[in-house]
Amino acid sequence: MTSFSPSVADIQNAARALHRGELVAFPTETVYGLGADADQDAAVEQIFKLKGRPNNHPLIVHISSAQGVEHYAQDIPDFAQTLMERFWPGALTLILHKRANVAQAASAQSHTIGLRWPSHPVALALLETARALGVHGVAAPSANRFGRVSPTRAGHVRDEFGATLSLLDAGDCDIGIESTIVDCTRGEPILLRPGLIDQSTLQEALNRPVLRQDDLLAMSRPEGAHTRAFEATAPKASGTLASHYAPRARVKLMDSTSMLLEIERLGRKPPPELTGLSRESPQTIGVWSRDRAVHALPHAPHLVFKAMPALPQDCAHALFATLRDFDALGVSQIWVESPPSGVLWAGVADRLNRASHTEIQP
Repeated sequence: MTSFSPSVADIQNAARALHRGELVAFPTETVYGLGADADQDAAVEQIFKLKGRPNNHPLIVHISSAQGVEHYAQDIPDFAQTLMERFWPGALTLILHKRANVAQAASAQSHTIGLRWPSHPVALALLETARALGVHGVAAPSANRFGRVSPTRAGHVRDEFGATLSLLDAGDCDIGIESTIVDCTRGEPILLRPGLIDQSTLQEALNRPVLRQDDLLAMSRPEGAHTRAFEATAPKASGTLASHYAPRARVKLMDSTSMLLEIERLGRKPPPELTGLSRESPQTIGVWSRDRAVHALPHAPHLVFKAMPALPQDCAHALFATLRDFDALGVSQIWVESPPSGVLWAGVADRLNRASHTEIQP
């Protein structure tokens, strides 16, 4: 993480702004969030309006103590308590049963709520300072337009919303993709969104299976009725739409062999849609790959190459910034080498699969 951070006065001013019902963008260890007092519905509605996010999509509420859990949640199962003790503060969001008459807009008027206790020192300082003013929690989705690439630097937030938005700048986010989300409202821990904390780590902490939402859909009869019951009570959660995290350029996932063949083909004869663009926009396709053979190919004028990190945590850290960098270059397509299979890469694979969809659906 970058060494500089906001001053105490900056944090105090931001906390007062939240208490007044204003919006504040702030860093977490995952991505930058766009925050409002979770119990001020009018303030939370500003988040939906500024992002262009449908108000039936609930927001994650960030807290800084066990008192935050008591304020927002009830009927907490033992396994959820174990996850809190093991992973909070940290990059884990828990979907819990919500208390009545709290965070109505932030929860999209539902009976469940997503809570996270972040570990970033600036986020914690902001939440604790705001708590002293009576702000129990801060609803904060990623600080970007709905469906687009999440911000991992303060400059990304400025690019999205301009200079008028109150923003605490603490440099790059450490993790780079959003938190893992576990649903704790259906009797069993269910992984709704993978992140840095992977499925196997969750299972090891709980000493019990952690299902994925996809596992439920794949269950065959006679468990089918049981699956439908799970689906009927499934809560909505942030970042789980089929299309999300999308740059302006079209993202195409492919294995390294296919990528090599496509690049070699382009080198021999660029397609018509690139030929007319090559003079004014020589870097029309971005290529993000781990394969050294890909980077050893001749650099055709209509291609720009970036090296994908070999380790999943490094790739997660670089993912959103890389997509934004390609957009800044004006590429029309981004070719990405598909990540390896397995739970360690699940968070990266999830974000890339959603980014490769071409439509943002509310």
